[in-house]
Amino acid sequence: MTGGRHTVPVDVHLLAVRDGDRGPEVLLSRRAGDVYASGLWHAPSGHVELETVVDAVVRETLEETGLVVEAADVRAAVTVHHRPPGGQARVGLFFEARRWSGTPRVVEKDKCDAIGWFELDGLPEPMVAYCRAGIDAYRAGAPVALHFQEPGDAIAYDPAADRLALVPGHTDRRAVPEDAVRAFVEQAVGRITTWSDVSWARAESRVWRVRGAEGGTWYVKIHQSDRFHDREVAALRGWVGGLGAAAPRLVAADAGLRVVVLTEVGGRSLHGATYPPEEQRLIFRRIGQLAAAIHTSAPARPAEGMLPLGKLERHLDGARPNLAPGDEEFIRTVAEKGAHLPGVDVVPTHGDFQLRNLLWDGSAEALRVIDFERSEDGPAVRDFVRLSDAWHGRPDLLQAVMDGYGRPFTREEEDQLTVLSVLDAVSGIAYGAAHRDPELVERGHRTLARLRSTRHLVGKWPAEAWQEGTL
Repeated sequence: MTGGRHTVPVDVHLLAVRDGDRGPEVLLSRRAGDVYASGLWHAPSGHVELETVVDAVVRETLEETGLVVEAADVRAAVTVHHRPPGGQARVGLFFEARRWSGTPRVVEKDKCDAIGWFELDGLPEPMVAYCRAGIDAYRAGAPVALHFQEPGDAIAYDPAADRLALVPGHTDRRAVPEDAVRAFVEQAVGRITTWSDVSWARAESRVWRVRGAEGGTWYVKIHQSDRFHDREVAALRGWVGGLGAAAPRLVAADAGLRVVVLTEVGGRSLHGATYPPEEQRLIFRRIGQLAAAIHTSAPARPAEGMLPLGKLERHLDGARPNLAPGDEEFIRTVAEKGAHLPGVDVVPTHGDFQLRNLLWDGSAEALRVIDFERSEDGPAVRDFVRLSDAWHGRPDLLQAVMDGYGRPFTREEEDQLTVLSVLDAVSGIAYGAAHRDPELVERGHRTLARLRSTRHLVGKWPAEAWQEGTL
């Protein structure tokens, strides 16, 4: 041993977190007077005395803010190994609390002159770099962080001299993507402090919402296959740009990693959302307008092949145990007639144009669309297959879609839509049964029951059935 053991000071910090109107908020106070870091914002904190670290953070919080936090409500947040610009290294234990009693106030007026709540995505300036490092590590979900400042660094946080280094835990690999993906994303947009997995439950592709150290929000997507990656990138680099603010913009893409970085678009997914009837009709009119913008983003061209019937037998094998009596006969009858339908022109299509991929911003009355990994040229009605369930029994919503679209479906398109809807229902039931997704199975059942209830076959369904919203 070349040197003796050294004693490392231990201090504690409390991150009192509450839900604000625009996201989580944290309580900070501004140091003042003849104290260290005067004029800088900091979390309630202090040194550990002859007590446990939990008792210490409870005590310091009461002494500085007047809040009473029970020890049972204290949660470990992150541990930071910190070295100030010209002092001894220390260990800081950051704790989270979401329950307390009392109203925060300035208690130690000789040490603090202000206190307030700040969005985690909008921290105040100037701020103690050490505290900022702990909050950034907390937002990123890392259990341990290193923050060794260099001589000459400022006490206040300076993005140009950000010394934070995250140490991932063994469980973090499931919460954030691999190192190569994280490095690629940070090369594209700068250091990321928060990775939030927002993947759709039934999707194989993974999606994260990420927030940058200096503000900004992006979405990072890792595709399940090269095919999906190539489709989404081609669409984003091609026709999607014509949608303007109604779609995200591609920031960066890496084919080897199958990753894309996308700008954020505002709005709430229409999946599971409810609105008053008048707003519903406005939304569905916007859906029609957006579909028209997609389908006219490139010139139409003649179809090169028939409807995709090749996978029907495989899907039937998977769906058969869950089909109702008479379903298979109906499916085969529709497929047989579909094999002889005349082709229709093909245009750019979204491919998964359904409520969960449509975002509504009510304040701006604006509709946005995301997720282009199934985009390809095809018949325009392909994009109405998964929407038709949303307007079933609501002729006013169907009319709103058609008003926005600018024209009704042709008879050929109605027939194409029927066949494509049946094929989608069968594949949905097969996939849902195999992956224990009852919602997908039920949607397929509803589609088959709805189409069978018309008691007509392809080529004979009256246009009135669509106009009444019964198909």
